[in-house]
Amino acid sequence: MATWANLGLQDSSSPLMEQLNFFHDHTLLILTMITILVGYIMGMLMFNKFTNRFLLHGQTIEIIWTVLPAIILMFIAFPSLRLLYLMDEINTPSITLKSIGHQWYWSYEYSDFLNLEFDSYMIPTNELETNGFRLLDVDNRVVLPMNNQVRILVTATDVLHSWTVPSLGVKVDATPGRLNQINFLINRPGLFFGQCSEICGANHSFMPIVIESIPMNFFIKWITSMTNS
Repeated sequence: MATWANLGLQDSSSPLMEQLNFFHDHTLLILTMITILVGYIMGMLMFNKFTNRFLLHGQTIEIIWTVLPAIILMFIAFPSLRLLYLMDEINTPSITLKSIGHQWYWSYEYSDFLNLEFDSYMIPTNELETNGFRLLDVDNRVVLPMNNQVRILVTATDVLHSWTVPSLGVKVDATPGRLNQINFLINRPGLFFGQCSEICGANHSFMPIVIESIPMNFFIKWITSMTNS
């Protein structure tokens, strides 16, 4: 989760987010080099005293400053397109979770099991335990198995929402009357926090998402206890 003075992206908890982090660093390095080069050239133009009375045309330099940016853009575009296709790729999922956005809470359905669904509300500040996170903790967490492909189906019942968990690299619009899906794999146990990322009304800030990632044997025990209760 994000912490104080955290200016970068969150630590990745899925292979996809790890690739997004790498792409961010790769693009930032290219932008830094461009900024330094352009800044140096502008500084030289302002402070040197050289002139060329015979410069009427410069076809060579024009070719260079046309072709070079195109090559640089290719170095950004190809990794970006690769990531876009990876994000849309749906591998064989081990489990399917349906997430439904409401004003202003989320409800979840485990489609592979009978009668396993619940609502997830933010815990109010006055009911929060000492070790809880204000505006982020919920009464019912989403429990998912780690190191397994998970498919999320996202929709809404009223207005536009957005189901977002930054550390997993997941952001899916929840649109009424439409079912969007995304696939991811959580590669470590823990709690992962997210929030609605589409302005959806007065309490938009108060519908957080909490995913609890646990090993498969504990997940089976949790599923058994939920279905038997």
